[in-house]
Amino acid sequence: MTQDGRAGLRILVVEDEMLVAILIENMLEGLGSHVVGPVSRLDAALRLAHEEALDAAILDVRIHGGQVYPVAEQLLARNIPFVLASGYGDWALPESLRDQPRSHCHENRLGSQGRIG
Repeated sequence: MTQDGRAGLRILVVEDEMLVAILIENMLEGLGSHVVGPVSRLDAALRLAHEEALDAAILDVRIHGGQVYPVAEQLLARNIPFVLASGYGDWALPESLRDQPRSHCHENRLGSQGRIG
């Protein structure tokens, strides 16, 4: 294991944008983590969240087959930490997930006047 403690971690990646999934996978593997997935469909993500030995997860909120909330709830039940990747604000999340860590990686950078700001 490396000094930062990330080597060998099994991290579930749920992302339906292929290029984003590849970037996340490459980054995690570069840190020495083992990627479970990536998966792009809700049914596959639910199965892995229920059955696999996992240390953490990165979850895109909207994927093929619906929203990732049931996967997040399964991970919460198993005490597995996760990050929700979304450009949406708290209003778009169920109340039970609003205090979970989020990455605003898809966030729109246009200001209120339609200018980059």
